Amino acid sequence: MAHERILCTRREFLHTASAVAVGMAMPTFLVRSAAAATEELGGPIPGFKDDRILVVVQLSGGNDGLNTLVPFSDDAYYRARPRIGLKEKDIIKITGDLAFNASMKPFKDLADQGKLAIIEGVGYPNPNRSHFRSMEIWQTGVDSDRYSDTGWIGRYLDNSCSGSAVPEAATAVSGERPQAFSSKKGFGVAFQDPQTYSWTEGHGDAKEQNFKLMNAVAQPHNDTLDFLRKITNNAVLSSDRVREIARKYRGGVDYPKEAFANSLQTVAKMIAGGLGARIYYVTLTGFDTHANQLNSHNNLLQRFTEGVAAFQKDMETQGNADRVLIASFSEFGRRVGENASSGTDHGTAAPMFLVGSMINAGMAGKRPSLTDLDNGDLKYTTDFRSIYASVLEQWLGADSKIVMGKQFGQVGLIQQKLMAKPQVAAL
Repeated sequence: MAHERILCTRREFLHTASAVAVGMAMPTFLVRSAAAATEELGGPIPGFKDDRILVVVQLSGGNDGLNTLVPFSDDAYYRARPRIGLKEKDIIKITGDLAFNASMKPFKDLADQGKLAIIEGVGYPNPNRSHFRSMEIWQTGVDSDRYSDTGWIGRYLDNSCSGSAVPEAATAVSGERPQAFSSKKGFGVAFQDPQTYSWTEGHGDAKEQNFKLMNAVAQPHNDTLDFLRKITNNAVLSSDRVREIARKYRGGVDYPKEAFANSLQTVAKMIAGGLGARIYYVTLTGFDTHANQLNSHNNLLQRFTEGVAAFQKDMETQGNADRVLIASFSEFGRRVGENASSGTDHGTAAPMFLVGSMINAGMAGKRPSLTDLDNGDLKYTTDFRSIYASVLEQWLGADSKIVMGKQFGQVGLIQQKLMAKPQVAAL
């Protein structure tokens, strides 16, 4: 292949990597995330001596917070929802006026064990009711009238991990890399099955192709090809490491036999095998419950809570529970009133859940009023970026102002004696 066929600059390569043939298959890692690939890859990830981990659970579609955490003592709830309001037989009481959906028994058990924190009324100013835009706001962490080409997790990794850190410092068990991973330095990979996290199928043997690239140009020296060779080699080593970790995992905890739980079990495999990621990201879809909501929503909440409970048990069995914090979110809640199709339409605020052995368990945030509404929607009481700031500062030891672009008030999520000290960036 003639040298002039190679892209002239690293930036050009990064933005068009999926189209560059270089005479061989492009690895899946490059195809999915090369547009943000780091120039310095392959070293260990620095961090705290206990290497704390955050697992983010995305509930896609807009989870109905009012049928998740049920204000059963408030008559306004039943007036707004005469058909889909959950009756006493459909709930598990937490307090004298609040209950879990009965499908969430695993979370009641976690709450009783002091491993669950619930933050009510989470949202943001000037909410957007579009799935795409609201999810973008949650993933970038910026004001609803602003846009960002970096995600909040990507900015955390850019500012808190060494430039030599491996790309899977953030790992999504997903078919696509979440926008939250977008960064300047390119941390973050995505795969659904560890055994297929490798070179794109159908283009020959991966190691043979990599060998060809590693030895493609001995002379003359070419910086761009050297860079391409470096990150391609890193992708192969990364995929080898992931597959080897998955093969060694022996488990010991029973997970539900369904896709969301499988994703969490994959995360458990990576943690048990010492992959080194600081952030893991999994998604449960289906929460856009516009019609006939009750059964589908109950099933989703059961899948969500059973999967998370199995994962937490796995962490305890591994001896990793003190290192791992799980945080869930959805792009918005639903409207207070039911619609004509026995469902709910796009709304605003909803609860967030955090699970772990090191959290301050219990209730946090202020419950939104069901009568003082914003055009039929709940008024948020806690900015979601306050939760991000709390996790960044208290769990990951990062400077949240640098990551989030401004200072947000914090919620006491982590036990005071366990709060992390700020980590010095090694860039």
